[in-house]
Amino acid sequence: MKNLLGLLKSFQEIQGVIGRIQDDLRKETAEVTSGGGLVKVVVNGNQEIVKVEVAPELINMKDKSLLEDLILSAVNEARKKAQEIAQDKVKEVTGSMNIDLT
Repeated sequence: MKNLLGLLKSFQEIQGVIGRIQDDLRKETAEVTSGGGLVKVVVNGNQEIVKVEVAPELINMKDKSLLEDLILSAVNEARKKAQEIAQDKVKEVTGSMNIDLT
């Protein structure tokens, strides 16, 4: 019974740590651009896109496929950055334990 209570306490502590990591990741952001700055995407550590900016000159070009390609490129790169942020945060909290979030 004592082992079960210890296990339950450990589980609750782990849940608290996970909650803190998720809160921290929500606050961390990365900004990525594509097309020489024509498209900017901001993502948080939870891989949520929080902002997309498209330069007016790109919109004025009226090149739909170029716009789509630049947005796709920026979003994919932002996602990679968010994964790196998450990995760094987990390493910071867990130390030497190797936990993969991808």
